[in-house]
Amino acid sequence: QVQLVESGGGLVPAGDSLRLSCAASGRTFSSYTMGWFRQAPGKEREFIAAVSWTGGRTSYADSVKGRFTISRDNAKNTVFLQMNSLNSEDTAVYYCAATPRFRSLTTMASAYDTWGQGTQVTVSS
Repeated sequence: QVQLVESGGGLVPAGDSLRLSCAASGRTFSSYTMGWFRQAPGKEREFIAAVSWTGGRTSYADSVKGRFTISRDNAKNTVFLQMNSLNSEDTAVYYCAATPRFRSLTTMASAYDTWGQGTQVTVSS
């Protein structure tokens, strides 16, 4: 089973950018579709983006489409989330997650088997 560790979170002003990384170890990284989710205080975990095992297909939540970009580097066992034009509503703990690649670009949190510990993103208005 793959293990996931996120990094890159922090406190930024509205309008700024951040790039989150998720490093994977363990079984073959390319066996997995990778996703990013976030959870704000008092809210349910929310799908943000997913990328296929080749990196050729992506899916985004409407709330981040055009601002966030998911990508992966299978040679480095890492998935990224580039976040631009951040606003206060993006404040949350961000998690990366892995699901076997046959599940394709699923947006359902319950379909993801492995989760990282999360990284806090705080956007000040």
